[in-house]
Amino acid sequence: MLVALAWRNLWRTPRRTLLSLLSIALVVAVLVFMLSFQLSVYAAMKQNTLKIFDGYAQFQPKGYISDPALDRTIAHAETLARDAVAINGVTEAAPRVDAFAILANGQRSYGAAVIGVDPERESKISSIAAMIHMGRYLGPADTDAAILGDVLARNLALSVGQKVTLLGAARDGSVAADVLRVVGLYHSGIPDLDRSILEMPLSRAQGTFAMTGRANTIALGGPSLGAVNDALPALEALGLQHGVSIVDWSTMEPAMRDAIALDISIGALLYLTLVVVVAFIILNTLLMSVLERTREFGTLLAVGMRPSLIGQMVWIELLGLALVGCAIGFVVGAGITLKLEHYGIVFSGVSEIFARFGLPPRIYPALTPASALIGPGAILLSIALGGIVPYVRVVRLTAASAMRAT
Repeated sequence: MLVALAWRNLWRTPRRTLLSLLSIALVVAVLVFMLSFQLSVYAAMKQNTLKIFDGYAQFQPKGYISDPALDRTIAHAETLARDAVAINGVTEAAPRVDAFAILANGQRSYGAAVIGVDPERESKISSIAAMIHMGRYLGPADTDAAILGDVLARNLALSVGQKVTLLGAARDGSVAADVLRVVGLYHSGIPDLDRSILEMPLSRAQGTFAMTGRANTIALGGPSLGAVNDALPALEALGLQHGVSIVDWSTMEPAMRDAIALDISIGALLYLTLVVVVAFIILNTLLMSVLERTREFGTLLAVGMRPSLIGQMVWIELLGLALVGCAIGFVVGAGITLKLEHYGIVFSGVSEIFARFGLPPRIYPALTPASALIGPGAILLSIALGGIVPYVRVVRLTAASAMRAT
C-alpha cells in the first residue's frame, strides 16, 4: 500500500518528477559510459604496452629489478620455463639474455640493449615481430642474425643486409664481441624502444655473453593479462622452488601504474562531485515537496496514521524516483557503450601521442560489471542515505503542529 501511495504522490507534480528523473538518468548514463571508456583505456594501455616487450609477468633473479646486472642469472632457465607453461593461465615462457653492448658500423657507434631471444617463443609474447617494417623477424634457423629499431638503425646508418659489430662485457668478465647481420628493422612508435634494443638469437647471445644454459629473465605470456595475474600465486610458489622472483606488470611498469592511479583519483573526484550534486538536487526537491505537504501529513496523523509510516512513504518516494532514474540512465549509458563497443571511438591526429602510452588510435569501450554498477550504485546509495533527512523531519511531526503549518 505504501508503495502505491508513494508512486501516486510522485506523479501529482509530473513536471517536477520528470525533471528529477532526467537529472538522475543523465548523470547515470554519463557515469556508465565514462567508467566503461576509462576502464577500457586502462586495459588497452596495459595490454598493448606489456605486449610490445615486457610480457604479462617475468621470472627474474632476486634483486634483478633494482639492479639488472648481467651476472644475475637464472641457472636452469629452460626447466623453469617448461614448469611455468604447465601452470593454468600461462601459455608461453620465453627465456631472455639481457645484456648491454656498444654497437658499431664503420665510424658510428651507439650503446644499446642486446636481447637474446628464442624467435618462436618470443613472437608469441612480444609484438615486435609484427612491427617489422623492413626485412623480416628472426627465424629458428638464424645463427648470426639481428633485428633492431629503425631509430637505432638510422643512428648507426644501418640497413637490412648490412653487418653490425657489438662489443661488451660477458658474464665471466671476458670481452663479449660479435658480428651480426641485420635481417629486419622494426618500428613500435615508441622512440625509447626504437632507438635502444637489438634482438639476436638466444643461443648466440648465450655463447657471446658466457651465459650457456642461463638467462636473465623469463617473459611469460597467456590468453590475457587477467589470466596471468590469476596464476601469480602458483607462479610465485614455482619461483620459490627455483630461487627466483615473479614480477607482475605493476612492478615492471611503475610509471604506467602510477599514471593509472593518478587518473583514477582525478576521475573518482569528478564522479563523486557529480553524484553529490545530483543527490543534493533530488533531496532539495523532495524537501520542498515535504514542506508543501506538511498540512497533508497533519491530516494523515489526525486520522491515525503513524509518523513512521508517513516517513517510510516519503522515503519510498525518494527511492522510487532514484530507481526509475537509474534504470533509465543505465539503459541509455549501456546502449551507447554497447554501440561504441562494436565500432570503437577514433581519435584522429593523435596516433603518435597514443602510441607513446601504448594505446591504439581506436578505443573500444567495454561494458563490465564494475562500469555498469558503480555509477547507479553510488547514486542510489547517496540518495538513500540522504533520505534520512526528510524521514526524520516527517516522523517528528505532530498532528497539531502540522495542521497549523502554512
